[in-house]
Amino acid sequence: MRIYLDNAATTAIDKEVWEAMSPYFLEFVGNPSSIHSHGREARSAIEKSRKKIAELLNTSPSEIFFTSGGTEADNMAICSSVETMGIKHAISSKAEHHAVLHTLEALEKKGAIELSFVHLDEKGNLDMNHLEQLLSKNPKSLVSLMHANNEIGNIYNIDAIGNLCREHSAVFHSDTVQTMGHYTHDLSTDIHDFVVGAAHKFHGPKGAGFLYINHRNKINPLIHGGSQERNMRGGTENVAGIVGLAKALEIAYRDMNADRKHIEKLKLRMIASLNEKIHGVSFNGESENMDKSLYTVLNVGLPESDDNDMLLFSLDIKKISVSGGSACTSGTNIGSHVLTAIGANPKKGAIRFSFSKFTTTEEIDYAVDSLSEIVNK
Repeated sequence: MRIYLDNAATTAIDKEVWEAMSPYFLEFVGNPSSIHSHGREARSAIEKSRKKIAELLNTSPSEIFFTSGGTEADNMAICSSVETMGIKHAISSKAEHHAVLHTLEALEKKGAIELSFVHLDEKGNLDMNHLEQLLSKNPKSLVSLMHANNEIGNIYNIDAIGNLCREHSAVFHSDTVQTMGHYTHDLSTDIHDFVVGAAHKFHGPKGAGFLYINHRNKINPLIHGGSQERNMRGGTENVAGIVGLAKALEIAYRDMNADRKHIEKLKLRMIASLNEKIHGVSFNGESENMDKSLYTVLNVGLPESDDNDMLLFSLDIKKISVSGGSACTSGTNIGSHVLTAIGANPKKGAIRFSFSKFTTTEEIDYAVDSLSEIVNK
């Protein structure tokens, strides 16, 4: 038995998605920028996909721009808004995904911005009072805070953050990669400036994503070289990927309630089993709290051991694919920057289990039994 429990990294493509994509590999081969019939077929597929995504997110198709994935979308939102909108100060957290954190740090290093970080508590929760203080001192900042953390699963109230940004004339970008396709998003509220999606996080293809840009924001493109995406992103569009992205999001919304119930049961089962079988087990961030974390993620803290650096390897030998890594030790960048940001004990082991609609009860039980055997040995 091979078990895949690393769905926060990427998910298996849905068969329905593949069926929707395959004609655009084999039959509809035109370049969407060409004016002949083959090109028009490809262009039509892209625009139908754009319309479907906008419909699901309750926004306008003119606010959806296709990218190669979440990282490009994050870079486009951050770099282009700083360049175009004259932003000199940014606010983020040290637990952001590197697509955001490294981009902001690079801009700071170049002298383009000053960068401030919102305080986090030991569970990884944002200090909203500190965020308000930073905004009061630095109005018209760029605020880049994720919807949910990809490692510890914490969910943040991006509506509250967005409203706070509006009060202080700040621009709000949120990396919504981990929640897109797993939670509903209503962009008609008009409090978000930029949100992103990556198809491979909700059973679509790798290499396809999008950036939502609120209509009030006018930014320069990140990638030049063509007039595609209404002059916002040069380069021939990934037609099959875009079709797959739209289909995957459509399926995710269609089946969201049933999939969530299934996955929540698996997560609760794993929490109970781990507590029963591993003495001293803990859960990092809010990942044990079903009301405050992604239902798809559980970050497990394990007792101190000299063998903790072998945990992922030991599970891989048992044909279980997961991710993890303890907090970084002082003076190194090895390990989890997220766990370091919340002050986790670097001597404890940490494993992120992440689930999907394809995960089974049998897989959860085998994973827990295997981990308990490794740890208790």
